Amino acid sequence: MIKVLVYVFLLCASAQGFTANITIKNSSNEPLANAVVWLTASGSAEITVPEAPYAMSQQNREFIPRILVVPQNAKVEFPNADSIMHHVYSFSKAKTFELKLYKEQPKAPIIFDQTGVVELGCNIHDWMLGYIVVVDSTIFAITDENGHVDLNANVGEYTLSVWHSGFSDISKVESQTITVATNPITYRVKQEIAEQIDFATDEFDDY
Repeated sequence: MIKVLVYVFLLCASAQGFTANITIKNSSNEPLANAVVWLTASGSAEITVPEAPYAMSQQNREFIPRILVVPQNAKVEFPNADSIMHHVYSFSKAKTFELKLYKEQPKAPIIFDQTGVVELGCNIHDWMLGYIVVVDSTIFAITDENGHVDLNANVGEYTLSVWHSGFSDISKVESQTITVATNPITYRVKQEIAEQIDFATDEFDDY
């Protein structure tokens, strides 16, 4: 009787969707904040990408947000909210592009058609650093200060993928097969996390 009730519960959860409670920890078993987490179902069909573009702006001489997660083939705009010009570029394998010095809004968004980690910089302001993580899923989030995310997914088997800007190999994504069910999930990353450095800006820079 108990087995039947559990089976019925799982069928209902699968049909209605389920909130997967996931916690990411570092190699020292401490909560890992600002980790990108996403789930990919085995045999997933082509994902539906929002028509509206995502945005990563430049504000106060920083990329805002510093980390942006988007599904494959998403469009991203790079509005400049500063009164000075910025020059956005990336030499990353997942996407190489350049937006030369500009103010306000570039002419068109950039399409990110390959999965992977795209590291962004500004030729004028060396301390500016941002990341766009392009994933093969629409089930993703960034962990809070407790290393926690809630992801809406049907009960079943998924590939859990994790990335952090402090990874020793910035392009490497860690992954593991998991089963989303009623129990919380904890994943402990294997790579050491480098200390995040805040670079001071030059208040007298006119560009």
